[in-house]
Amino acid sequence: MIALGTKRNPDRTGNPDRGYRRRASRGFTARVLAITILAAFGLLAAVSPALAQKAPDQVPFFDPARKPERPDTSGIRAIRFLTDDDYPPFHFPGPDGQLTGFNVDLARAICFELKIACTIQSRRWETLIPTLEEGRGDAIIASMRGSEADRARIDFGIPYYRSPGRFVSRSGEQGGATLPDASVKTLDGKSVAVITGSAHAAFLSAFFPKTYVRTTSDQTEGLKLLARGEVDATFGDGVSLAVWLNTPEGYACCRFLGGSFFESRFFGPGAMIGFRKDSTQLRKATDYALFRLSETGVYQNLMLKYFPVSFY
Repeated sequence: MIALGTKRNPDRTGNPDRGYRRRASRGFTARVLAITILAAFGLLAAVSPALAQKAPDQVPFFDPARKPERPDTSGIRAIRFLTDDDYPPFHFPGPDGQLTGFNVDLARAICFELKIACTIQSRRWETLIPTLEEGRGDAIIASMRGSEADRARIDFGIPYYRSPGRFVSRSGEQGGATLPDASVKTLDGKSVAVITGSAHAAFLSAFFPKTYVRTTSDQTEGLKLLARGEVDATFGDGVSLAVWLNTPEGYACCRFLGGSFFESRFFGPGAMIGFRKDSTQLRKATDYALFRLSETGVYQNLMLKYFPVSFY
């Protein structure tokens, strides 16, 4: 599930773009995200007890040993956040028509932590950076990945989430051989479905050379192969897989296998908030707020609200 520009394919660094997001939203991702949205508002039953998770004690990429000092925010009177509205569960219209989602709630939490007023405005994706550059907004929180082209125009803060590569295998209830972990040794000779030409396929080729790779056109195909027992596992984007595992179909079938893979040269640096080049103080304040939200557990609880099955 994930960020640029016109319709292009995701590049091999694993940074999905706008075209990818629009295409995904019409198929597999749209169906499972709709279920996640309903669950977030209490309109579906809770996730299976076997998969439900408490909020993690730490966020994998917020260093708990780092204790940044609160920057001077006296010159920041308000923060006008910009986002778009068609990327659930990160930003989307809620049942009442109001903008909601993980990015939206996180922006509000940042403002609350800094004790600064804020607004959150929805704009079309392709207009976000121009709107920021024109001074009609102060920060973009829209799951941007900080491409080289974007970095030439705007600055970015620290990553506030990363979408790791994750393996999924069948659960024991589904019968057949289950795998204990996702090590190179365990997957030696096993079959793994992965999207052809993707960053995840490149990762498997580099680090799991003895794994039999079954390439697919999209993630839906790989999950169907897994459910039918035609492959031992599937490997792909952790966010969309976590959303699928929170559906009745997903949690009745499968589970995450092993841990998360964060290699940035394959899967990118993560989602970051964008700022104008002259907004250094605001960027530092927002980075500080993200660390504080992690320390106090607010960030983790927001993750749990929108991702009952953690993608970490």
